[in-house]
Amino acid sequence: MKRILLLGAGRSASSLIAYLLNNAAPENWHLTIGDITVTHLRPVLEPFSFAEAIVFDVHDEAQRAEEVGKADLVISLLPAVFHIQVAKECLVQEKNLITASYVTPEFLELHQEAQEKNLTILMESGLDPGIDHMSAMQIIRRIQAEGGTLTSFKSFTGGLVAPESDTNPWRYKFTWNPRNVVLAGQGTAKYIKNGAYKYIPYHQLFQRTDEFYVDGYGHFEGYANRDSLSYREPYGLLNIPTMLRGTLRRPGYCQAWDVFVQLGLTDDSYTLDNSEGMTYRSYLEAFLPPATDGQSIEECLSLYLGIPLEGDVMHKLAWLGLFSDKPVELAGATPAQVLEKILKEKWTLSPGDKDMIVMQHLFEYELDGEKREITSSLVAIGDDEIQTAMAKTVGLPVGILAKLMLQERISHRGVVIPIYSELYEPVLEELKEFGIDFVEQERVMVS
Repeated sequence: MKRILLLGAGRSASSLIAYLLNNAAPENWHLTIGDITVTHLRPVLEPFSFAEAIVFDVHDEAQRAEEVGKADLVISLLPAVFHIQVAKECLVQEKNLITASYVTPEFLELHQEAQEKNLTILMESGLDPGIDHMSAMQIIRRIQAEGGTLTSFKSFTGGLVAPESDTNPWRYKFTWNPRNVVLAGQGTAKYIKNGAYKYIPYHQLFQRTDEFYVDGYGHFEGYANRDSLSYREPYGLLNIPTMLRGTLRRPGYCQAWDVFVQLGLTDDSYTLDNSEGMTYRSYLEAFLPPATDGQSIEECLSLYLGIPLEGDVMHKLAWLGLFSDKPVELAGATPAQVLEKILKEKWTLSPGDKDMIVMQHLFEYELDGEKREITSSLVAIGDDEIQTAMAKTVGLPVGILAKLMLQERISHRGVVIPIYSELYEPVLEELKEFGIDFVEQERVMVS
C-alpha cells in the first residue's frame, strides 16, 4: 500500500480530495489529510477505511517529521509560504513532493540535492501555473515538430464567475484566496514584444491591458503577470520575439481596480492607526486630499483621479459600499487587509453560484513561408460554490500527477515543472474525462 500525505484542505482542495478518494481503492493508496482544522473533512472521509484526517501544524517540527516520514508521497496545498518547510522535510526523509505553487529561488537551491537523492519536487502543477504550461507545451512541441518557428506566444488565464452567476457590476467574485487577489500584480511586470524588453510598473499595470474574445463567452481584458521572461528557457523559446503571460478579467474591472492601486489601498507594508475606529468612508477619505468646503467624498475622488462622477467606475465603488459609514472593525490592519474585508462582503460566492475558468493561448508562427496563428481556449464551469471550476482545474492535475508518480511513470528528478511530454500528455488526456479540454482555431495570417 502506498501512503499519500495531503497537507492543506482549503477551498482549492475539494476536487483533489475527491479524485484521490476515487482512485485510492483501485490504486491501493492510504490517504492522510492534514490541516489546522479538519472538522469539515470528517463526514467526507468517514465512509472510507483507507482515509483519515489529522490536525496538522506545519510549524510543529516533530509532527512534520513524523507524518512526512510515514508517507510515500507528499502533496502540499498549504499557503505557498509554507511549502519550503515541507520540501526541506521531504528531502531529509527522502520523499517526493507535489505542489501547485510557483518555483521560487529558495526551491531552486534544493534542485541539486533532490537530484542526488533521486527525488522529484514537482511544482507549478495546478491551473496557472500548471495546465497553462502543459497545454502550451503540447502545442509548442507540435509546431516545432512540424518545422514551424514561433514568433509570438501569449497566454492569459482568469478565475471568474459563470454567466448565470455574473450578478454584480464588477463581474467578479472570489474563487481563490482573497488576499492573493488584493495583492495581485505588485512588483514590475516583464515581457518581450517584437524583440524589445518591456516593463510595466505596478502603478501602471491596470492601465495597460489587452483585449480578448472567447466564442460563446464574450469579451475579456488581460493584464500582464509579473515575469513572462523567465519561461522562455524552460519553454525552449529563448529567441522568440514576443512572449507575454497574464491574467484575465471582464472589461471594466481593471479600470476600476486601478483606483485602489492609485490611492494605495492595496498596500500591505504598514498598518493604519485606529483602523478599528474607521468607517469604509473614512478609510477611503484617509487616502484622498482634503476636500474643499461643501465637496462630497465622491466629488473629491472624481476630481483627484479624473473619474467621471456618474460613470461606471464610480458606480462600481459605490456598490462596494466605499462611501458608506459602515464600520471597518479591524484592529491593526493594513490598507490591503481593510480592502480585503470590504471586498469579501460583496465578492463571496453565494449558495448555488458557479465560477468559471477561462484560459487562452495565442500562438503566431511561420511555416513553409506562411504566417499562421493558433488560438487555443479553455472554459471550465464549476458545479456550485464548493465544487468550483477553480478547485477542479487546480486539484485534478495535481491528483493525476500524483497517480503518475506513485505508478513510477515520472522519470525527471530535482525541482521540476510539467513541461515534459511524459507529464503533460497523460494529464491533458485524463482531464478531458472531466470536461477540461481546449478548443483550437487555426488560420493563415494575411500580411
